[in-house]
Amino acid sequence: MTSNVNETRSGARARSSKRTGIGSGWLVFAAVMMIFGGLMMILTGIAAIAEDDVFVTTRNYVYELDLTSWGWIHLIVGVVITLAGAALFQGTTWARAVGVAVAGLAMLANFLWIPYAPFWAIVLIAINAFVIWALCAAPSPSER
Repeated sequence: MTSNVNETRSGARARSSKRTGIGSGWLVFAAVMMIFGGLMMILTGIAAIAEDDVFVTTRNYVYELDLTSWGWIHLIVGVVITLAGAALFQGTTWARAVGVAVAGLAMLANFLWIPYAPFWAIVLIAINAFVIWALCAAPSPSER
């Protein structure tokens, strides 16, 4: 009976050690959501840079910036998030830390973007919250 248990445990270890690259479902989820959210931020940035009259501006908003400035912020953050998501597919360890940091910055940028596109900003905040959760919940490379 002990031999079956030992064989089962060693078989599980052998299967988990054969995994290469990304290795965890949480990391795959985070990478896909980072690429998707980053592309959405890039599109938002391009729209804000190209056509300022697409978005409704509010009066007396505390964090008032020119829409072109917000567009460049969204474009740059979106590119960094997309690249970090692609790096997660390569299995790099630095991409997790960068992903958490940049997803946090994206949440902040989208929070400040709420008066201009409320529904879109809230969707991106939720996506980035799931990204941070998935990156933190994924097992570390030493646990795999």
